[in-house]
This record gives sequence, C-alpha cells and structure tokens, in this order.
Amino acid sequence: MSFKISNGVRLAALFLLLIAVGSCGLPRSGPNKREIFASSVQRKGDAFIITVNDRVIQYTSVEPVIDFDSKFKGAGKIGSDVIRPGDVLGLTIWENTNDTLLGGVATNSTSLTEIQVDATGSIFVPYAGRIKAAGNTPEQLREIITRKLDAQTPDPQVLVRRLAGDGSSVSVMGGVGSQGVYPIERATRTLTAMLAKAGGIVIEPEVAQIKVTRGSRTGVVWLADLYSNPKADIALRPGDRIFVQQDRRSFTALGATGTQTRVPFASQKLNAIEAIAQVGGLSSSLADPTGIFIFREEPQEIANALLGRSDLVGPQRFAYVLDLTEPSGMFVGRDFIIRDGDTVYVTEAPFVQWNKTLGALNSGLATSSSLSTLSGG
Repeated sequence: MSFKISNGVRLAALFLLLIAVGSCGLPRSGPNKREIFASSVQRKGDAFIITVNDRVIQYTSVEPVIDFDSKFKGAGKIGSDVIRPGDVLGLTIWENTNDTLLGGVATNSTSLTEIQVDATGSIFVPYAGRIKAAGNTPEQLREIITRKLDAQTPDPQVLVRRLAGDGSSVSVMGGVGSQGVYPIERATRTLTAMLAKAGGIVIEPEVAQIKVTRGSRTGVVWLADLYSNPKADIALRPGDRIFVQQDRRSFTALGATGTQTRVPFASQKLNAIEAIAQVGGLSSSLADPTGIFIFREEPQEIANALLGRSDLVGPQRFAYVLDLTEPSGMFVGRDFIIRDGDTVYVTEAPFVQWNKTLGALNSGLATSSSLSTLSGG
C-alpha cells in the first residue's frame, strides 16, 4: 500500500511549521535587545535602561571602601617585648661546670620549654625559685634568672625566648604559609611583619584581603593597599585574629559570551571590558556588540542622581547598555566599573535568529521531500 503526498499537503506542512516557529520560537540564550528595551520603566516595565556615557560612569563608579578604620590605624605599637600573664616562655641554661645543677650526664645545658606565665605574672625556675616575669622584657628576665642562679652554679648563661601563648600573641589563619599562634615580639609588632613571620601570602596577591578581628571590631584591607599605604600597616594587639582570604566578589556572565557562569573577580577593580575578556570575550558567531547589558540594583541615592529625580525610594533596578561599535564604546566600557553581584549579558545578533529560522525551514522542507519520495510522489 503506498501513499502519495501532493504539493498541497507539502505546502500545508510548511505552513504549519512556520506557525510553530513563530508561536513557540527557536532555542536562544536569552532575550534580544528589542525585548529588553520593551521591559523598561519608560514602557511600563520594571527596570531603568540607560546607555553608558561619561556622566553615567561618574555616578556609578562609587565603590565601598575597604580599609581599616581610624581606631585600628590610631593604635600605636605596644612597648618592647614586655612579658604578660599568659605568655609562654622557653629557657635555655648553660652551666660552666661538669657537675651541673640542671643538666644531665655529659651535658652542661638545660632546656626548659613551654613555661607559662601564671595569672600573677610569675614563673618557677628550678634552683632560682618563683620569679616575677610579667612587666619585664626577655632581656630583663634573663638578667634576673642569671643573678638568681649565680649563687648556685658558677657563671650561668641564660637565654629567654617568648613563645606563642595566651598573653601577647595573635592567631594567623587562611592563605598564609604557616597558620598558627604567634607571639608579638619586637620584630613582629605590625601586621606586615606578622604575615611574613607566618610564611607570607600563598594566594594570588591581586585578590588577597586581610581581615583583622580585635574584640568586637573587624577591619579588612587589600593586600596591595597594605603594602602601598604605610598607614594600613596597623600595630597588633594581644588576641588579634588575622585571616587571609581571597576576594569573594563575583559577577554572572550570560548570553553570547565564551562561557555562561558565575565568575570571581580577577583583580581589585574590574571594568566591563575586562569582565567580558575574563569569560572568553564575545562570541564572534553569536554576539551583538551593540547590545551588551549590565544588570544591577542601585541604591536610591545613585538612582535619583542618575535620573535627575528625588522621588525614588529604595533600591532600583537598572540595565546599563554598552555599544562597542561606537567610536568611544571601548573607552566607555573600559571606564565602567563592574560591581559585586552584577549580571553581564550579551545579546545575540539579529542574523543569528534568522539563520536558526532558515535552518528550521530547510529541515522542514527536507523532511517533507523525504516523505514525498517514500510515498512515490
């Protein structure tokens, strides 16, 4: 039994295909430029759509300040390596005799490790008794212990070291070479010196942030600013908690770009051109360089200033438009700063959807022709 499909049937099938394409649409990465403009507040939508220019850049370049406040910066360095209750000390004692008080057989040196200064500020040293350590520097304590032992053993030599303890110490965590608790000593009384003591920074310096928690206050600074601005190199205090972290800001890339994903910032400041480059640039076969959008919510102060109004209350939705085909497009894109949480969306060029439609029609015609051949028509 054979079937014959007439030209009329083929035309009807093609007509139905056109209707399906027109009503359901073809696959695409998102709305086109015309559809986005149709959703603007000016057309009863819910977002303000603004073309980026120098005036827009002036108002939108405001960024949150990341720096230590005056209380952190105003704290002076603590005194010389003064021992405090809770500190942990290490003692090494050499005796100038074979018949030693503290040493064992065939040795004339004794190491006393992890001697903690008690709540009264005292420590106990064998044959020297209880000694007031708090309030003295390691050098002053060395002289006191030497005098105490001198009456028991000839010409003792004493070395005093401050180790990590509960007194003048800080904790260093995160992206450093060696996490741990470190004493605040003469050479490590500032933040940069303590970071060096902890093995330095092991994450990318460009996106490294240093967070210091002191009691109930917390301050954050960029690593780059810490080394370029001497005022940011704050003096440390006992109990400070130092955490080295990678910048957690990110933006989302969608549309006709090299990738569609959530993207972490690769530098302290990121402009629109750099953001596009970071995701592989514009797709040469898909992207419309006249339709690059940055979506974000602006606080009411910036929204009112941008629009020359004073009646807007609360955060407002904005879609900023970049046209890289304009003579100044690249410069404008380079000066427009991306913020944390932004969505960078690149629309498809108009011919892309046209090509998809033609492809669908050609596929439909081929299917119709195949059916006709099978039926012997």
